[in-house]
Amino acid sequence: MTTTRLTRYDRSMLRLMNDRHAAAWYATATRRRLAVTAHLTLTVAIGGLMTYLFLAEGEPLWAVAVMAVLLLPWMVATGVINIATRGLLELRERALDERQSAERNRVLARAHHVTTLLLAAAAVTLLITGGVAGDAPKAYAAPLLIAVLVAHWLMPLWVAGWRAQDEPADDDALEPGALGR
Repeated sequence: MTTTRLTRYDRSMLRLMNDRHAAAWYATATRRRLAVTAHLTLTVAIGGLMTYLFLAEGEPLWAVAVMAVLLLPWMVATGVINIATRGLLELRERALDERQSAERNRVLARAHHVTTLLLAAAAVTLLITGGVAGDAPKAYAAPLLIAVLVAHWLMPLWVAGWRAQDEPADDDALEPGALGR
């Protein structure tokens, strides 16, 4: 860690992000990637419902209720990813060591590249749709741009969760069958 003094908030967040009580949820790469996939799926579902609300006629109260229900597992998945990455994106820079800081920079660079491609795809989609329809697709422009903004906001979290490495094995732990040697 840096020589900068950690605040009480920094120490609290550091303890929280390094708590290993729920390690079974993210102990393997498969489980971490499942959490990222679930988070991505829930984000798309919530975004789809928000788009429906934006474009729907009338008052579709059921969509608001479904979104409210989907927010709880979305928040749990967010927490699992944050703890699996040991708070790589949630902790302040001064609470990270050099390795974590370098990994944060790699994650942010990768997320920036993916988001750039996503923005280009959204622009091409709007241009093609506008060309086919004869004018700009005004009804879909706002939801598409909001979706890209949400992806831009969450992409570092998804990339960090996807790239997270397994915990190093304990030095004191014996390999199976090591006692017989």
